[in-house]
Amino acid sequence: MKPDLFNQLMNELKNKETSELFMFSHGWNNDQQTARALYENFFGEMRKILDQRNVRSGTEIGAAGVFWPSILWPDNTLEDTGGAASVSQAPVEVGRDMKKVFQERSQQDAIDRMMNTLREQPRTEDAVDAFIHDLKSLVTGQPPAPEYHDLEIRASMATTEQWRQVFDGLADAEPGGDSEGGAAGLGDSFSRLWRGAKGALRVATYWQMKTRAGVIGRKGLAPVLNQLSRDLPKLRVHLIGHSFGARLVSYTLPDVKMPTPVKSLFLIQGAFSHFAFAEALPFDRARKGDLAGLSSRVDGPLLTTFSAFDKAVGYAYPAASVLANDDAAAADDLMYRWEGMGCDGAQAVSAATSPLGDPECHYDLPKGKWLNLDGNAVITHGGLPSGAHSDIIHPQIAWAALKAAGIY
Repeated sequence: MKPDLFNQLMNELKNKETSELFMFSHGWNNDQQTARALYENFFGEMRKILDQRNVRSGTEIGAAGVFWPSILWPDNTLEDTGGAASVSQAPVEVGRDMKKVFQERSQQDAIDRMMNTLREQPRTEDAVDAFIHDLKSLVTGQPPAPEYHDLEIRASMATTEQWRQVFDGLADAEPGGDSEGGAAGLGDSFSRLWRGAKGALRVATYWQMKTRAGVIGRKGLAPVLNQLSRDLPKLRVHLIGHSFGARLVSYTLPDVKMPTPVKSLFLIQGAFSHFAFAEALPFDRARKGDLAGLSSRVDGPLLTTFSAFDKAVGYAYPAASVLANDDAAAADDLMYRWEGMGCDGAQAVSAATSPLGDPECHYDLPKGKWLNLDGNAVITHGGLPSGAHSDIIHPQIAWAALKAAGIY
């Protein structure tokens, strides 16, 4: 954080004698206006609840939004961006934004070629093979997030035919796809292939953005938390993250110094491994999650939301299944291996599960314990490709954040 911004934050916290600070990180979005709208809408729901109910005596609440550089794809809709403006970008602008993720010259050249191909959609096998070659160079060109290392290895070893199967599997998840699963005619085979190719390119950027979110959490936000703890030792901080932002706030924990200022952690449709905090992975008991043992850096409850209507957290799974070259039964296990928090909450951490309830509902929230909130009756709205991933502006979610903070 820039010194002037940090000083402004400190002055406001001191002048208002803030006791509870909610810090929220957005996910898949590089537009500050859209991110700001997300924060205003979410904290607006919290404000409505606070205006209607008395909080405990001596409570002064503050709110802060984390802005970080991430990518917004051109066909994200109004629902996908948390209720702000829809996005319309030409392919050249998409390629420009992708270069914020893949910054090596060879990668940027590959992006130019792939974006040209997606725009022209040539009906030749050579063009498909060339696209696959460039895509593999992106996926394997630099380490992805730790939980996707095995998948990167599979991607580097996959055959051209396996990649074509990936494209076919992802085609229906893209806008304009055959959501009812009907087979495309021969004349449409290349159109379907290129639609799936765009989905595969989206997956590649997802892996890299997860990595960036973790780095910013450790190197950007964690130092801010430590400085707040030193200067305002009585301040209670409540971390909230949506999508990749859930990963960002979680990855502050390795660098948060004790005694921790973090009094609750709330991951809303988290787009990173549901095994991140596991002490032992179910498919390999000798291995731990990347954040194993770090729940102790939260001096309070840990919550997640999940919903079957969230399609964004499912992008890697068809690719993982095909690249593993496994049968259907094994593919189910493989999907579970790479699923995200937004699919079914935190796993292998002895988490309790509860429906995401209306304001005034009670949650059992012991310190250091996980609660997975089932959002299948609340987090439901959104079209392809993200589904309900950004359908998070609800009083039920705002209430859960306030309950986790111990304000009610």
